[in-house]
Amino acid sequence: MALWRSDTRPALIRYSLTFALFLSSTACTGSPWNNPYPASDEGRNILYSSFEERPKHLDPAQSYSSNEVAFTGQIYEPPLQYHYLLRPYTLIPLTATEVPHASYFDAQHRLLPDSAPVDRIAYSVYEIHITPGIRYQPHPAFAKGAEGRYRYHELSAGELQRVHTLADFPETDTRELLAEDYVYQIKRLAHPRLSSPIFGLMSEYIVGLREYGAVLEKAQAEAGRNGPAAYLDLTRYPLEGAVAVDRYTYRITVRGKYPQLVYWLAMPFFAPMPPEVDRFYSQPGLAQKNITLDWYPVGTGPYMLTVNNPNRQMVLERNPNFHGERYPTEGESGDRAAGLLTDAGKPLPFVDKAVYSLEKETIPYWNKFLQGYYDATGISSDSFDQAVRISGEGEVALTDQMETKGIRLVTSVETSSFYLGFNMLDPVVGGYAERAGKLRQAISIAFDDEEFISIFRNGRGTAAQGPIPPGIFGYVEGRNGINPYVYDWVDGRPRRKPIDEAKRLLAEAGYPNGRDATGKALVLHFDVTTGGPEDKFHFDWIRKQFAKLNLELEIRDTDYNRFQDKMQSGAVQLFQWGWNADYPDPENFLFLLYGPNAKVGKNGENAANYHNPEFDRLFERVKNMDNSPERQGLINQMVEIARHDAPWGWGYHPKQFTLHHAWYKNAKPNLMANNTLKYRRVEPRLRAQLRAAWNHPKVWPVAVALAIPIALVLPALIRHIRRERGAA
Repeated sequence: MALWRSDTRPALIRYSLTFALFLSSTACTGSPWNNPYPASDEGRNILYSSFEERPKHLDPAQSYSSNEVAFTGQIYEPPLQYHYLLRPYTLIPLTATEVPHASYFDAQHRLLPDSAPVDRIAYSVYEIHITPGIRYQPHPAFAKGAEGRYRYHELSAGELQRVHTLADFPETDTRELLAEDYVYQIKRLAHPRLSSPIFGLMSEYIVGLREYGAVLEKAQAEAGRNGPAAYLDLTRYPLEGAVAVDRYTYRITVRGKYPQLVYWLAMPFFAPMPPEVDRFYSQPGLAQKNITLDWYPVGTGPYMLTVNNPNRQMVLERNPNFHGERYPTEGESGDRAAGLLTDAGKPLPFVDKAVYSLEKETIPYWNKFLQGYYDATGISSDSFDQAVRISGEGEVALTDQMETKGIRLVTSVETSSFYLGFNMLDPVVGGYAERAGKLRQAISIAFDDEEFISIFRNGRGTAAQGPIPPGIFGYVEGRNGINPYVYDWVDGRPRRKPIDEAKRLLAEAGYPNGRDATGKALVLHFDVTTGGPEDKFHFDWIRKQFAKLNLELEIRDTDYNRFQDKMQSGAVQLFQWGWNADYPDPENFLFLLYGPNAKVGKNGENAANYHNPEFDRLFERVKNMDNSPERQGLINQMVEIARHDAPWGWGYHPKQFTLHHAWYKNAKPNLMANNTLKYRRVEPRLRAQLRAAWNHPKVWPVAVALAIPIALVLPALIRHIRRERGAA
């Protein structure tokens, strides 16, 4: 019995001491228990954000998605960038010494004046001068041995076996950025193995690029004995339209006049690519280990990707070789009062590291934002009412809960268009006969975009009147800017035409009360992709819009890949589509309706397969013009043609609502720039204080949970001990 007594009493003491220590530690520590990040990161200069799915491409020749450019924009440096604060959007140098100005030449290569008519300009030549002394991030591709040969360009089987990630290469080095690196990247746009999404467009302009693609295809086929990933040394194949003039100067020659080229020079497609890096990643065996540009990009930008864990986290950290840059010293009216010029002239970047955590669901992300574990967030429909209140006059304000936390709201109209599309190749809704046009106009009236914005976007959007969104040259405000086929101007604002007008048009189209001449109901097909169970409400709403005209709608749900296949083959009738501006020029939206850019047969971005010869003729005049009253007049004609033909139900332009905490600084939406991380600043001390206040542990529920079993067991233990003592 003594053995039992000697074991039990110390156990009870240990249990009680553990409980006491637990309570005391929870009372003393200032670190929140629910912090998802390592304790060692507390108080550090880190920005916290998230991603929903792993970026597919981080290679600048292939990457073309917004979730990818969130990373590539911070790593790669094209020659130009957008001024962070100024509006309208303004191009400024990044690695270039200045924004290049085109020189114009005729077909005999004779220099023309800047005022030369477009039809006389056969070639435009851009010379880009880059700043000397810029260096790449550390990378094993640059490492050399004592004899001056590249250390890791000819990996042996044994070396390859020991490598699993890029970090397994013990040696790294760097080198200076050269003009020829930019030329090499332009050549990569034509590489047959990369299938760059802009090769087709750029081959129309960059002299010799299309032919260069054919040369590389032939070379790749000849190298096929070495496998499909055989390395092509592009330095051996000259490209007429892109040449290095000297160490810090390169030249791009385009056909005709193409002023939009300077906008492309601000995108990662035209960032530099060192041939050594291409050679390094092309070695057999590395791709199987995910050691590729799509996983480990290489640039001269302020950040480099140090962690790429698609199932958990992606991390950007300061590039120790960054050449340096300064925060802007000028901005728009109101920027200084908003605190956006507090850091004027200070060196960039501000944050040391940016941690992006995988968040597939909006609710967990939202809760972590409220707890202070994310610095900024958009607002999902589920959280909208908790965050924002809208007055009867449409004014937007934060709720009291948000204001109490010091959270701030930033809004902006996006340079994007989302629309209901009609396949113009379809025998029912397509075509250019008057009756087909009236059918599309009737559906456009019935499809209530204002109601859609109110229900599904919490009012975050504005109904479109044409293909060009606000903020882009060519957009017309007010009465003169409305679509007269869908809207009337009433009391100083556009009002959607009544449904009776849509029914009249439907009857004139040959479908009175939604039925054809035989009395058979008109059945239309709407192709969609499912995002989740909540889409059922959306689909029911779409059916309701067509039911206003007694039209039957069959919604055909499919996965995204199958949907893409159907779009490319023209096997759709109606669909919803969208476009985010690549650059702030009307050409970037009007080309969505340009006939030769059709989706079917051309794999272009004209998803409706619209083809109007007069629209196309005007587009070919407008696309290369400088902004002027003449250009505006031609755009007005084009928009009128498209409104009449109605290849789109014009949809809406979304509004962006962003929330950020008080410690998150320099938050100004820039819908063109993709390299904005370097401007962001956080105040880690304030963040740590507020996190601790918002996530203070409530000890009493735990204490009660632990005390209850003790209270139940302790009396029985005491009685048992007393009985044992008595027996002893």
